[in-house]
Amino acid sequence: MALSIINIHVNVNGTSTRFFDVLAANLTITDGTTVPATAFLDDSGTAATAFPVVTNGYYNFYINGVLQQGDSYTVSATELTFNGVTGTITAGTPLVVEAVELVTQT
Repeated sequence: MALSIINIHVNVNGTSTRFFDVLAANLTITDGTTVPATAFLDDSGTAATAFPVVTNGYYNFYINGVLQQGDSYTVSATELTFNGVTGTITAGTPLVVEAVELVTQT
């Protein structure tokens, strides 16, 4: 049998939406602490009403510019939830949620 080469061409496009919140007061965190989506602003400075639901992609979460471990938080349309972490984040600390949706095109 002769060798045949199959050329599969797939493009992946990603869209990224970011949401920002600078804490006005200290935030004490225990397992299950939530921050509502409405506490964040989008890239244009408009108050967020919800986070996008990512079906084919991922979320990133940054505290003071530092990417957080993936299992330490979850994101839903309505809130960011801390999982299994405790501590206090001081007032003035920026929080950033990034939603990345990937779309493949053949």
